[in-house]
Amino acid sequence: MKIDVKTLTIHGVAEDLEKGRYTATDLAQAYLARLSEVEPKINAFAKYDADKLLAEAAASDQRRATGREFSPYDGIPIGIKDNISVKGETCSAGSKTLMDYVPPFDATLIKNLRENGFIPFGRTNMDELAMGSTTRTSVYGMTSNPWGMDYVPGGSSGGSAAAVAAAELPGAIGTDTGGSVRQPAAFCGVYGMKPTYGRISRYGIAAMASSLDQAGPLTRNVLDTAILLEAMGGADPLDGMTLPGPCTGLVEAVKNTDLSFLKGLRVGVVKEYMEWSELEDVCRSSVTNTLELLKSHGAEIIEVELPATLLATQAYFAIMMAEASTNLERVDGIRYGQQVPGAKLNDIYLNSRAQFGENAKLRLLAGTLITTNRCYQDYFVNAQKVRTELVNQFTEIFKKCDVLLTPTSPTMPARKDTPPSLKFQADFYGVDCNLSANCAINVPAEIAANGMPIGIQFIAAPKHDELLLKAVRAYELCRPAVEFIPNI
Repeated sequence: MKIDVKTLTIHGVAEDLEKGRYTATDLAQAYLARLSEVEPKINAFAKYDADKLLAEAAASDQRRATGREFSPYDGIPIGIKDNISVKGETCSAGSKTLMDYVPPFDATLIKNLRENGFIPFGRTNMDELAMGSTTRTSVYGMTSNPWGMDYVPGGSSGGSAAAVAAAELPGAIGTDTGGSVRQPAAFCGVYGMKPTYGRISRYGIAAMASSLDQAGPLTRNVLDTAILLEAMGGADPLDGMTLPGPCTGLVEAVKNTDLSFLKGLRVGVVKEYMEWSELEDVCRSSVTNTLELLKSHGAEIIEVELPATLLATQAYFAIMMAEASTNLERVDGIRYGQQVPGAKLNDIYLNSRAQFGENAKLRLLAGTLITTNRCYQDYFVNAQKVRTELVNQFTEIFKKCDVLLTPTSPTMPARKDTPPSLKFQADFYGVDCNLSANCAINVPAEIAANGMPIGIQFIAAPKHDELLLKAVRAYELCRPAVEFIPNI
């Protein structure tokens, strides 16, 4: 049977498998055929094992034949970012230093996915050590945007976003430290969610900035987002920062949401976000159009102010670089990472860490400087004060609003040959949610005149993931009909 993978969704595949329209093996073969067709153009994967996928699909078929499937999603392959540990597979985080590292265990989110029958498949490409917003600093080479081969897919989870957009898989997992799931989702025309901090365990994820990192799903619609979030999330004794209790009820909440949810929904518009000088008109217009649409279906639009956001990007980079520098001290050629010989122990450290790319070196050097006695108070401590003020301002905003609607990115995707920028403006609409633990999701909204997708961002207060997903579902029901499927 020929399966058209371009239109498949996770919940749709689950229904097809249940009704016996095809098997998990048929599905795996269809995706492998798609990979052979488009992967040479996109480079969304660092690597993948076709034989392993077929073996796990066959095992799923056997379970289903005996009525012992783990869940309705048993046998569905999901892409895994290259900084998430999968037992027996390399986990290099897109870096030359870690190309030979093979974890002896599964990350908690991988274990949870397996318990639901999902098949973790492949290592999706990423910016080295999750430091970047273009997926062009990977040791495995640059990833292309499926909507335009000459454009970047965003980052650092660009491989995961590109794989879903190109229908190489029905869903994938990325990590988000300052927008690294949401921004590539916007560039590639897919959904990308950063859940509330602590909703998904960080155990087994190569840490960049521990107080900011959070894994999140990339999918084709909001129901699939809820499915993966529910499957991955929940308390974990191996990560003391996870929220208590299981992550349940999200799928049913989304299924039971209709247009009436928008009536009286208080949608906030942040003045500073909409007036920022770096925001391109096409991205601003997409938000404005959505606000008018939501208002026409009964939503209340409320303008709010968030002055702390004007310092948030600087605060984010101070905190992120300091935490990254500390976390990555272990990648020294002795404890982790490829060891490059040297005459003395210090030479081994220097030679081994010299394998980092230029972008990673820049951030690690800056982070080391920030944590010195000379700079700690002025940079790191003051950044934490900004973070506290940002949290306080969000708390007041969410007393007036249920959700916020913002741009996801201030710009459209750049061409791959565009020189890197040190302004970090790509992170402006992403970092606030990581600093404040808010949940947020990119949603495809429109297709621009140049044929590239435009994403918008919904934000809700911490622990209000269900409300966020329901708001997005209501928006889906009134959004003009657009097929976000690239011509590839």
